[in-house]
Amino acid sequence: MINKIGQIMLYVNNQDESVKFWTENLGFTVIHEENAHGIRWIQIAPTKSAETSIILHNKEVIAQMSPELNLGTPSLMFFSDQFDVLYNKLVNNNVTVGEVMKMPTGRVFNFADNEENYFAVMDKS
Repeated sequence: MINKIGQIMLYVNNQDESVKFWTENLGFTVIHEENAHGIRWIQIAPTKSAETSIILHNKEVIAQMSPELNLGTPSLMFFSDQFDVLYNKLVNNNVTVGEVMKMPTGRVFNFADNEENYFAVMDKS
């Protein structure tokens, strides 16, 4: 049986720019970086002790190795206990962000990363 989500694969065009986006704008930490057999991957997470992390893979390399894979961006919902602080930081850093919306489950906004992939953030304060 599956008991938790371990890693989410995010296929990007520019790994270095993606690392910069996630660390500088969202406060993620690089947990591990590997470059073996021509495959470079970078593990990032909100904290070093986070149970779930994101692996940034080079989309072009993975497409050549496994053309059958779906390389689309997953729809991810992040939780924040500093929702307003995060929203304002993204706005101040000129990140594309959507309006804050009130949903039955709480306040939510979306944002675009450096490659125009959209993700959502929910207020969990």
